[in-house]
Order: sequence, then structure tokens, then C-alpha cells
Amino acid sequence: MTQKKDAMNKPTSEKNYFWPIMILSFVAVVVILLLFFSPIGYQGKVDYDLTIFPRLNAIFNSFTFVFLLIALWAIIVKKNIKMHRGFILAAFTSTLFFLVSYLTFHYMSAETSTFSGEGIVRPIYFFILITHSFLAAVVVPLALFALVWGWTNQISKHKKIVRWTMPIWLYVSLTGVLVYLFMAPYY
Repeated sequence: MTQKKDAMNKPTSEKNYFWPIMILSFVAVVVILLLFFSPIGYQGKVDYDLTIFPRLNAIFNSFTFVFLLIALWAIIVKKNIKMHRGFILAAFTSTLFFLVSYLTFHYMSAETSTFSGEGIVRPIYFFILITHSFLAAVVVPLALFALVWGWTNQISKHKKIVRWTMPIWLYVSLTGVLVYLFMAPYY
């Protein structure tokens, strides 16, 4: 029994994933920035209401947030690695769906909406938006390293990085929903 448990805890790979993860993260951030801040995008007529995409983004972010909380509960309270991995994969999947929806919206939409809130709400919104955007870029490589190290049983590396990754990813997914709620009246 101990041999089986020891074999399960051995790293399945010591391969260095640094450059592939960093390149993938960099490309993802550059694509998002190009779609958001450049005139690249669909120039034709769109025959459907694009405002469904921000709502979908909020739904996917909500799922990500819930999946991450359940993954935390599964590993901390239940000590159930299989359940933890399942919900982490679910969080990655909903994040991937978010990314596809987000990129589709910004590719298809000729212009994005502008926040018109006033008073104390305005600086709160911009604080949330700026921290959300910055940390969304930061969490990409962190989450990928955490996933790879967890999956390859490099547990000490995994534990070190998830101390940062999990709170940041939870913050990003929650504030993604908040940004939508702030912006919903202006779509």
C-alpha cells in the first residue's frame, strides 16, 4: 500500500514548461490587447445582438469562481485530490469559454461601451476594472504553472504557486462579474 501511495506522489515529469507557458501567456495577452485597443476586428454587418457576449462572460466568470471555491473545499476540507482536479479542470474550461466569448465580442463589436457612472461609483468601478485587467494578465502564467505542476505531481512547486494563484484567480473571476454588473446598463 505504501509503495502505491509513494508512486502516486512521485513527480510524473520534471520537464521544464517555463518557456511554453510564458510564450502562451504572452500571446494570449497580446491578442487580447490587440483586439481591445486596435482597429483589428470584423468590419462587416452583424445581424444579431452582440450584448449577449458580456452576459455570457459574466456567467462564465461566475462558474469559474464557484468551481474554484469548490476545488478549494475539495482539497482543504475533503482532502479529495480527484475532486479537486475535476473542479480545477472545470474552472479552466469555463475560463476558456469566457476567453472565446470575450475575444468574439471584441472582434465582432465595432465599439465597446463606455462606463457613464458618476459620483463614488466611478472611482470604485475604475479601481475594480484596472486591478481586474492587470491581475487577469498576471494569473494566466500562474494558473498554467499551477495546473502543470499539480498534474505532474510536482506538489511542492504546486503548493507554493497556488498560494498566489488561487486568490488572484478568485479575485479576477469575481471582479469580472462585478465589471459586467457595473457596465450592464450601458450595453
